[in-house]
Amino acid sequence: MPDLLIELFSEEIPASMQAKAADDLKGLVTNGLVNAGLTYESAGAFATPRRLALTVHGLNTRSPDIREEKKGPRTDAPAGAIQGFLRGAGLDDIAKARVVSDPKKGDFYVADLVKPGRAAETIIAELMPQVIRSFPWPKSQRWGSGSLTWVRPLHSIVCTFGPETEEPVVIDFEVEGIRSGNVTYGHRFLAPEAIKVKRFADYVEKLEKANVVLDPARRREIILADARNLAFAAGLELVEDEGLLNEVAGLVEWPVVLMGAFDAAFLDVPDEVIRATIRANQKCFVLRDPKTGRLANRFILTSNMAATDGGATIIAGNERVIRARLSDAKFFWDGDLAIPLETLVPKLEGITFHEKLGSQGDRVRRVVALARDIAPLVGADADKAARAALLAKADLLTGVVGEFPEVQGLMGRYYATHAGEDAAVAAAIEEHWKPQGPSDRVPAAPVSIAVALADKLDTLTGFWAIDEKPTGSKDPFALRRAALGVIRIILDNGVRLPLSAYASKTPDLLNFFADRLKVQLREQGTRFDLVDAVFALGGQDDLLLIVKRVEALGALLATDDGKNLLAGYKRAANILKAEEKKGTTVADAVDASLFKEAEEKTLAAAIETAAQAAHDAVDAENFEGAMKALATLRAPVDAFFDKVLVNDADERVRANRLALLTVLRNACHQVADFSKIEG
Repeated sequence: MPDLLIELFSEEIPASMQAKAADDLKGLVTNGLVNAGLTYESAGAFATPRRLALTVHGLNTRSPDIREEKKGPRTDAPAGAIQGFLRGAGLDDIAKARVVSDPKKGDFYVADLVKPGRAAETIIAELMPQVIRSFPWPKSQRWGSGSLTWVRPLHSIVCTFGPETEEPVVIDFEVEGIRSGNVTYGHRFLAPEAIKVKRFADYVEKLEKANVVLDPARRREIILADARNLAFAAGLELVEDEGLLNEVAGLVEWPVVLMGAFDAAFLDVPDEVIRATIRANQKCFVLRDPKTGRLANRFILTSNMAATDGGATIIAGNERVIRARLSDAKFFWDGDLAIPLETLVPKLEGITFHEKLGSQGDRVRRVVALARDIAPLVGADADKAARAALLAKADLLTGVVGEFPEVQGLMGRYYATHAGEDAAVAAAIEEHWKPQGPSDRVPAAPVSIAVALADKLDTLTGFWAIDEKPTGSKDPFALRRAALGVIRIILDNGVRLPLSAYASKTPDLLNFFADRLKVQLREQGTRFDLVDAVFALGGQDDLLLIVKRVEALGALLATDDGKNLLAGYKRAANILKAEEKKGTTVADAVDASLFKEAEEKTLAAAIETAAQAAHDAVDAENFEGAMKALATLRAPVDAFFDKVLVNDADERVRANRLALLTVLRNACHQVADFSKIEG
């Protein structure tokens, strides 16, 4: 079957847009082909700085004929109706329609219509201009006098189609004066000549000869392997950086990896600042000395040129820029060390945190009070927690953090340590920002825990109070991340923290925590309905205990006794709901003298025993024990429903049996609201 090759060749596409653009091209084209009735075996999309490419293998040469029946009027319908049917069906004679008999509706006309399929070339020629004109670039531009917008000026289009055994054809179409063809171009400097291509394999091979590696995954592999080898040869280790690797692979079509150096005197600057400087300004990797564990005065750069001088000029140019940037970083670092962190705190008064929540100074005072309050709950020294909270935001005013915001907190730790602050205080200044994401580590030291929780709870309660809550996909203040941070800190460290004490004025904040907890537990394989069942009890504000309840509930429902107890509960709850809706009388209490069946007596006794055992276990926070106590009800509940008719003719007996079911329901609700559990 034929293959389709498409290339859209342009000026440089920003590295950050390439992967999504390749996916978008693949989706728009393949979806368009399928919608037009074509099928294909596989498709692959690729991107380099100057091109988007797509290959579609095993594409049908023609869309199938579409057959459909068009139902018409009855055979005895007026002539006008029949003529209208003929026009709508495209028939010139009623004899070309079939007559179908229906026992109820009588005889009526049916036209058998066939919509002929179309050649793949025709479909593609119509589809591609639409794809190009509607391409969803995050940012695009117009050039010249045309109306086409593209991320950068579009120069040429390749579009070939055909089987491997034959010469492919060029599918002809035009977009703003750019006519499709079979000509592309190699590396801008190393091989800029025009290249005539046929199909995908031929295209990849010829691009490679013209110094273009089409596949971004292969460019990444080349860069990483060569960087590791250069580092190893120098007795150093590459500090790997997946984000940077993806970025530099999107900046080059022919990756050439080189090593440069900088003055060792700059190693007085913290490693993180050196790395941030070199990464941000020159997109270079840094190297570590395995003997010291610190950075070496070397860096790895990725060039888009195979230079005749072995890259000496390119290395020298990068070294000059990095020297200048590191000089700036050292200037900021030395200047920051000369200013005690504490002296920067008053200046936070002049920085607005939020117009409705005051300044950063106001925020610091709130966090200090919260940290002091939380400290005893997590085993932290209250004075140290308050001190760390006071200094936690001061590094926002330092030169290094002003230049590199990503090292906030870390620099505060350096400056606090330099000033002789307690080690726990210095650590908390860095760690109060954590965790920043699902892969980030969670603070574990007591003072760090207290300040991190205080900072995140202040953020959440503050924005909730001014009704700035996340909506849909919008979360400009990262409140979801803050809530997940609180949850991870609490669960990872086994912290007992009554959230309602900090959200008393914003009760729906607890619901937000419940939703975030469901997300967190779902990622760990826990059912969200179990979280709902526990939260539905009300008054649940201790996340650690909630998770323990959920885990115990999940363990119970994984057993046959648990599954059958749930089924019995639901049956009882449904009966009660139906009878309460009808206004049926339910006794206020169970009267043993009204029992007529042995199974009633057995169930009542079992509930009394199990309910007391579950109550005692819950009080002791032994939720597994509470679940085991309820599991003993499985057999008597089964026997009750097998032998006992709840809706007895005697009204008093019926009311008493409904009261027994109410006691069963209440016993289960000591550990969770079983009505929220699916299944």
